[in-house]
Amino acid sequence: MEFDDVQRIWDTQNSMPLYAINEEALHRRILAKKKKARHITNISELLLIIVNLGAGILILGINFSEPTGNIFMYLMAAWMFGTSLYLTVSRIRRISGDGRFDRSMHGDLRHAISVATYQIRLSQLMRWNTLPIATLCLLGLWQSGKPIWVVGLIVLFFALSYYVGGWEHNIYKARKGELEIIQKKLESEDLTDNRSM
Repeated sequence: MEFDDVQRIWDTQNSMPLYAINEEALHRRILAKKKKARHITNISELLLIIVNLGAGILILGINFSEPTGNIFMYLMAAWMFGTSLYLTVSRIRRISGDGRFDRSMHGDLRHAISVATYQIRLSQLMRWNTLPIATLCLLGLWQSGKPIWVVGLIVLFFALSYYVGGWEHNIYKARKGELEIIQKKLESEDLTDNRSM
C-alpha cells in the first residue's frame, strides 16, 4: 500500500463524524429483520390455517363415522373451522396493509415493527385458543367415557403446548423489543440532527 493510499483512507475516515450511524448497514439490518419477521409470520399463519382446517375436517369425519355423534366434538370442529377462517381473514388484512409503509429506512422499520406486533398478537391468540380446544376435547372424552389415564395424557399435552406457546411468545416479544430499540435510537439521532441545524 502506497503512502498516498494510506493518506486517502485517513482523510476519508477523518471526514466522517466520529459517532455517526452507518445508515446503509443499519438499513440492511432492518431489512433482514423485516424479512425474517415476515417469513416467520407467513409460515405461522399458513401452518395454523392448514392445521385448524385439517383437524376440523378430521374431527368431523371421525364424529360422523361414530354411531352416536359427540356434541362436543362437533363444537370443537366448528371452533377449528372458525379459527381457520379468522386466521385467513387476518392474513388477508395484514398483507393488504403492507402497502401503507414507505420504502425508506424509517418506513421499513415501522413495517418490521408492525409485522412483529402482529406476530405477537397472533401467538398470544393461538396460545389462548388452546384453552377452548382443550376444554371441548376433555368434555368430548368425558362424554364418550374414556379412561382417566387418557384424560390425564390429554391434559398433560395441552399444558405442555400452552407452556411452549408462552416460550414462543416471549421470543417474538424480544425480537420486537430489538426493533423498538433501533427505532428509539433513530428517533433520538433525528432529534439531535434537527437541533444542530
